[in-house]
Amino acid sequence: MKYSKFYFFYKARHPFSNWFRVKFTDQNGISYNCSEQYMMYQKAILFGDIETGKKILLENDQSKQKELGRQVKGFDSKVWEENAKKIVYEGCKLKFTQNRGILQDLFSTHGKLLVEASPYDRIWGIGLSEDDPLRLNPKNWKGSNWLGETLTKLREDLEKEYETNR
Repeated sequence: MKYSKFYFFYKARHPFSNWFRVKFTDQNGISYNCSEQYMMYQKAILFGDIETGKKILLENDQSKQKELGRQVKGFDSKVWEENAKKIVYEGCKLKFTQNRGILQDLFSTHGKLLVEASPYDRIWGIGLSEDDPLRLNPKNWKGSNWLGETLTKLREDLEKEYETNR
């Protein structure tokens, strides 16, 4: 593993959470209230479900956005697994680069692997809570930490990009 230090986060109030409320806009001028909304909308678009996509954009509540995302017609888990990390990466890039305060929060984690300590999520998180002592050893993780890995890669890429442009 590349990192020996970790930065654990969880809950919607944390800026690294996909449920954290912060406005950003994509290249098509579509505005989002959180990266969860972006992810669920892009999921609907990926599978050609424009109707559900529109509902997701109109929905202000993150849990309802997620629920709508679970109803996407034509969903194929293999196709989603092939595209999900890229979609979340792009959404988070928009979120962080358009909001300087949370971008600085991201940069402040330099040298650490970001880890979503969600006891409920074994795909995007590690399946363990922030206060579970087992979280300190990745061999104990019960989840894949896709969100943490995606945010860590984004931070690394943005650090290089900002360093190059200095």
